[in-house]
Amino acid sequence: MKKIRVLLIIFLLFVSGCSNKIENTSIKEEKKVIQNKEEKQEKNNYVSYNGKLKVDGKYLVNKYNEKIQLKGISSHGMQWYSNFVNEDSLKYLKENLNINVFRIAMYTKEGGYIDDNSIKDKVINTVEIAKKLDLYVIIDWHILSDNNPNTYKDEAIKFFKEMTTKYKDYDNVIFEICNEPNGNTSWEDIKKYANEVIPEIRKIDKTRVILVGTPNWSQYVDKAADSKLDFDNIMYTLHFYSGTHKEWLKEKVDYALKKDLPIFVSEFGTTNADGNGGVYKEDTIKWIDYLNKNNISYINWSLCDKNESSALFKVGTSTTKMTDNDLSESGKIIKEIMTNNN
Repeated sequence: MKKIRVLLIIFLLFVSGCSNKIENTSIKEEKKVIQNKEEKQEKNNYVSYNGKLKVDGKYLVNKYNEKIQLKGISSHGMQWYSNFVNEDSLKYLKENLNINVFRIAMYTKEGGYIDDNSIKDKVINTVEIAKKLDLYVIIDWHILSDNNPNTYKDEAIKFFKEMTTKYKDYDNVIFEICNEPNGNTSWEDIKKYANEVIPEIRKIDKTRVILVGTPNWSQYVDKAADSKLDFDNIMYTLHFYSGTHKEWLKEKVDYALKKDLPIFVSEFGTTNADGNGGVYKEDTIKWIDYLNKNNISYINWSLCDKNESSALFKVGTSTTKMTDNDLSESGKIIKEIMTNNN
C-alpha cells in the first residue's frame, strides 16, 4: 500500500510539473505573438500608424501623442480639375512626392457646391481613394468669391453634418470649414460662423480635427490668437504665396505661436498670390524651413495642369500617367521640398 501511495505522489508531481511547463510555454508563446504584432506596426507618416489626429497645445499629434507634420498637395477647384484627382495621381504624389495628406478644394461658388451639389460625389470618391492609399484627407469648404462664410452658413451646417455622420469612423478625415474669408470679413464674423458650425459637428464627432480660416485670405492668425475659439482639436489656417507674403506675415505667425495658437498651412504657393508671376524658389525654401522648425503642417496649391505658375504639372499632362518629367517649374521645387524634408 505504501508503495502505491509513493508511486501516486510521484505521478502527481510529474503531471504537475508537465502542466507548469505547458503553461509557461503557452505564456511565452503568447508574449511572442504580442511582440510580433507590435513589431509589424512600424512607425510611418501615414494613417495606419498615426491614427485619428488631435491637437495638443499648438501642435498636431497622433494617437500616441507624438507630434506629426502633415505635408501634401491640394486639388484645384473640383468643378474644374477633378479629372486630376484619381487613384493613379494620388498614388504618384504619395510615391514620388512623399505626401501624407491630400486636400479636396470644394469651391462653394464659381460653379462649386452651392451651384452644383453633385460635386459632393467627387469629394466622397476622393475620401475613399485617400483611405485606400493610407493618406489623410481634408474636406475643404472653399469659400472665395462669397467672401464671408456666413453667406452660406446653413448650407455649410447641412453639408458638414452629413460628412461627419458619413465619416464618423474614419481616422483619416479632417474638416476645413472655411477656406479664405476675405473682403471686410472680420475675425468676429468668422467666430460667429464657427460657433454655429462646429457644435453641429461635435454633436456627432467630439474629437475630429477642424481647421478654421482667418481674416484677409487666412493671413491674420494674430487676430485668432487674441480670441481663440472655445473648442478642442481646432487649428487655425495660414495661407501664403512666396512671391507676395514676406517677413511681415511671419511676424504675425510668430505672435500667434507665442500665444500657443495651433496653426495649419492648408494652402501655400511658390508664386505670387494670384498663382502667377513666376516661381520664388529661395523665398519658398525659407518659408518651408520656418514651418519645419515650428512643426507646422503645409499643403501646396495645386494639382492641375492649368496654364499658371502655381500648377504642379505642365499643360497637357496626362491625368493618370504623370511622371517627374511632367512637373512644372513649381512642381520640381515642391518635389525637392517634399522629398528632402521627410
